[in-house]
Amino acid sequence: MRPPAVAGQFYPSSPGELGRQLDELMPLAEEMPVVGGVVPHAGYIYSGRIAAMVHSRLPKRETYVILGPNHHGIGSPVALSRDSWRTPLGVVAADNELADLLAGSIIDHDESAHQHEHSIEVQIPFLQRRFGDDIKILAVSMGMQDEQTASEVGEEIARAALKLDRQCVVIASSDFTHYEPRDVARKVDSQIIESILNMDIPQIYSRVYRYNASSCGIGPIAAAITASRLLGANSGKLLSYGTSGDVSGDYSQVVGYGAIVFT
Repeated sequence: MRPPAVAGQFYPSSPGELGRQLDELMPLAEEMPVVGGVVPHAGYIYSGRIAAMVHSRLPKRETYVILGPNHHGIGSPVALSRDSWRTPLGVVAADNELADLLAGSIIDHDESAHQHEHSIEVQIPFLQRRFGDDIKILAVSMGMQDEQTASEVGEEIARAALKLDRQCVVIASSDFTHYEPRDVARKVDSQIIESILNMDIPQIYSRVYRYNASSCGIGPIAAAITASRLLGANSGKLLSYGTSGDVSGDYSQVVGYGAIVFT
């Protein structure tokens, strides 16, 4: 079992306090036919309200595939977890049937890639609060994020889901611009987000390179778009955008956060 690595840092370690915070963050919202999405992964105080814009609208599905960047550089370049994951709200099982179908693909099984990584962990309490523990996850950590790798990861996930006839939502965990003035962050992020909403992966990478964008999860985003298209999505919608400065009041060096769904 994979224990929580960032409880008490990115979100409360107390079940009661965590539950209350999630209830406060997640608005009453109409469910959407979401196939995939992009959700930020900073501490809940900074990006939780924006993350909740996606989580509050997710449909109930058997499996939630969560793709996150590997911030620590540990483990295989693209690594899934077969462990169950524990948070202060309980335990969520891995979809190991789906994992079995990915064996031998570009996606390795390597628990070490997940040991310290927060980008996937912080999404799980939202899912637990919405749906309880009777869901499954497939956690995939991406240290390698080039366009070809990301597209192949998305294709493999969609292939496995379709073969199992598994109803999934594919979530890319990513923040946008890091540590730039707010005006710079908004300008760069608007260009990247426009490409994401178009579900245009070559354009995403072209703009990332053009603007030297510091979005940390471009690979997970591209993989989620690829999988979402193959699973039936054809459009993206921006639900919310903001920066850390909106909370801290410091606009000199912000991190950008966006909530996006693919339907």
